[in-house]
Amino acid sequence: MTDDQRQTIPAEADIPTRYGDLRLQVFTDAGGKEHVAAIAGDVDGRSGVLCRIHSECLTSEIMGSLKCDCREQLETALGRIGAEGGVVIYLRQEGRGIGLANKVRAYALQNQGVDTVDANRMLGLPDDLRSYEIAGRILQDLGVNSVRLLTNNPSKINGLSDAGVPIESHEPLICDVTGLAQGYLEVKRDRMGHLIPGAWQPKASGRTQPI
Repeated sequence: MTDDQRQTIPAEADIPTRYGDLRLQVFTDAGGKEHVAAIAGDVDGRSGVLCRIHSECLTSEIMGSLKCDCREQLETALGRIGAEGGVVIYLRQEGRGIGLANKVRAYALQNQGVDTVDANRMLGLPDDLRSYEIAGRILQDLGVNSVRLLTNNPSKINGLSDAGVPIESHEPLICDVTGLAQGYLEVKRDRMGHLIPGAWQPKASGRTQPI
């Protein structure tokens, strides 16, 4: 690892959360962007560490948007590591890496009837611009030998493996979401190759579940 690739840790603290006691470490990458590792238990030198690599989604996690399942995935992952031990790495890669402004522009196009893939392409943007190299370096800095990865995204599996992190296994992360996100999940499955089993149908409550 060269000096310009090495991330720094400007802050670290233990905090009580609704998911249990977590240790937060903030990593700053070479571009000055801050990423967070939320750690439950001792992961240094451990193999098969339960791990979620999660990209920022302000619209759902802060604003409560019902267009995606990002908030539900984050909360489920934090609950899992709180109960079982592990690490959630929160990457500042809003909108699959295109940034918040472009994401909102894509939302405006989606409101006209196009899906998330075509909206990005109409803006001249890639389907997914995210990188997982920094996540790999964070896990290495934490002393994690290998992970059990919580993801539905084959690109995330490949990206983390390419970053030098051995992946013992991967587990799907399927959450109940409102019907507004049904099309979003179907596009991720059908057009982006995400490992989402079955179809999605609304339950009587207006929420959806995989079948």
